[in-house]
Amino acid sequence: MNAPYSRQDDKDISIEEKLRALHELQSVVSEVDKIKTLRGELPLEVQDLEDDIAGLKTRLVNLDDEIKNLDTAINNKKIAIKDSQALIAKYTEQQNNVRNNREFDSLSKEIEFQNLEIELSEKRIKEFTAEMTIKKETIDNSKKQLKEREEDLDRKKSELKEITEETKIEEEKLKSKSEKIESFIEPRLLTAFKRIRKNARNGLAVVTIQRDSCGGCFAKIPPQRQLDIASRKKIIVCEYCGRILVDENINIIEDVAE
Repeated sequence: MNAPYSRQDDKDISIEEKLRALHELQSVVSEVDKIKTLRGELPLEVQDLEDDIAGLKTRLVNLDDEIKNLDTAINNKKIAIKDSQALIAKYTEQQNNVRNNREFDSLSKEIEFQNLEIELSEKRIKEFTAEMTIKKETIDNSKKQLKEREEDLDRKKSELKEITEETKIEEEKLKSKSEKIESFIEPRLLTAFKRIRKNARNGLAVVTIQRDSCGGCFAKIPPQRQLDIASRKKIIVCEYCGRILVDENINIIEDVAE
């Protein structure tokens, strides 16, 4: 190889060099995985808290609108009561000037109807007031929850920022190294590597033979197949899990990445 991981024509790159590159790439991306594991669930927890906070804020806005609507409804009922009281006074006055019992009875029915309207309005005012009280209590509880969530978010963000800053330089170096190795690997092989890695447990797409078994799924590897793998003449995958297999001595020869 002319230079460590310098791009060459695919025909100039031996299978052994490809296997070494794949194994080295796996080692590098596994280190990146460890850094992400160090961060743990913090990124997801931060996202969840941000979603909760957005939901609580929306809820508070909706509750505020509902209280305003209830307040308007209460005021409308109060106006309706005053209107009914004015009509009662009017009909009572008219009863003093009726000419017959029929007119008196008709006015009495109107007065009775307005009294029922007042009772209904008062009932609605009590219902609206009770509902408003409940919504105000919900607002108070939601505000407490919002404050707690925001405090949790600030703490989680601080923790995430601290961990990210501690590992940022190392992660950038590893990513730069992985990009250099990826540029050396042919696109078809790189795509296969990424596909296997995505579907494999712990992100392992390339594994070594360990105790005569696949280092990924631990299925037994026949002796002849182990010899084929150790010869590094072709790329061999585990017939059980689909991972790319390499021998344990893959790094004994001078590392092509150094």
